[in-house]
Amino acid sequence: MEKIVILTGAGISAESGLSTFRDEGGLWAQHRIEDVATPEGFARDPDLVQDFYNARRVQAAQVQPNAAHQALARLQSEWPSEVVIVTQNVDSLHEAGGAENVIHMHGRLDGALCAACAHRWAAPPEMAVGEPCPACAEPTARPDVVWFGEMPYHMEEIYSHLSSASVFAAIGTSGQVYPAAAFVHEAQAAGAHTIEINLEPTMGASGFDDWLVGKATETVPQWVNRLLQQKD
Repeated sequence: MEKIVILTGAGISAESGLSTFRDEGGLWAQHRIEDVATPEGFARDPDLVQDFYNARRVQAAQVQPNAAHQALARLQSEWPSEVVIVTQNVDSLHEAGGAENVIHMHGRLDGALCAACAHRWAAPPEMAVGEPCPACAEPTARPDVVWFGEMPYHMEEIYSHLSSASVFAAIGTSGQVYPAAAFVHEAQAAGAHTIEINLEPTMGASGFDDWLVGKATETVPQWVNRLLQQKD
């Protein structure tokens, strides 16, 4: 059976109540990306950055997975071949919805990273500036989140999955941030059928073979049902 590789972005979590970069009045609207999502911003004002991610952590803990997350978990459990979920999101809603082995290319809000020795551990609900690393004791703890200007995680593994995909779906992602924006081309080069699922067509929509437009909580379950019916 066909291997399915799925890329998800902020749009799939937005319906659970998590704000995106482009939401007016959300957490991101209160700060410049350069101040809270870059290594330079952290070096300049670590208190601001830690406070920002503490607030994001609180927000993420208050929301629940939606029908789109649950549908993808169902696809994983019922599809007879491999279903790989790669997410640009740093929340854990895919896992809360039942998905397994999710590849978090931009890290996770519930993780902490030592800037000195690269040790990783579970983040406390509230991280403070100067928090010591449990491995090397250096006061260099930071959120285990990939910031602008940093290399996303697990790229070799992701490209390996794309090179063997039969179906590639991009769900709720703007298609403007690289390298994720180029995943569709990697999958097409491997012969995969590609589909974009989003509230509206993105700038890169013309590069896909198929499209579904609408809310993720409606379109993703529809797509999953269609795939599973074809299987039968």
